[in-house]
Amino acid sequence: MTEQYEIILPPFRRGIHLIDHFILKQIGSLPEKGLVNIFIKHTSAGLIISENADPDVSNDLEKFLNKIVPENLSWYQHTIEGPDDMPAHIKSILTSQSLTIPITNGKLNLGTWQGIFLCEFRNHASGRKLVITVFG
Repeated sequence: MTEQYEIILPPFRRGIHLIDHFILKQIGSLPEKGLVNIFIKHTSAGLIISENADPDVSNDLEKFLNKIVPENLSWYQHTIEGPDDMPAHIKSILTSQSLTIPITNGKLNLGTWQGIFLCEFRNHASGRKLVITVFG
């Protein structure tokens, strides 16, 4: 069995946001075992699996990414869409556009403290499109 869903997340402010519940709400029940692939159809946002218990982790990750990929560097050429655009493209390649998660006993087999996060790198983003494919 293979199922595929395309969903649009609501707009998020710039930052790193837990999105498990949006994904699970859209796909409903899962097979007993298999895989879920989540793909983001954007070049200025990313997906990660990270710590989901303490929001300080997401805040620290965002600060780290902003430090290693700052805005307004004089040598950026792609600046027509604003000072956050080129850094957003760089940050998106440092994160992921696709995640694959095992399904076990009808549930995502994530670790105790793991969650699925949207990394929103733009200051004024619209809803982000995800393609979710369930193999089981």
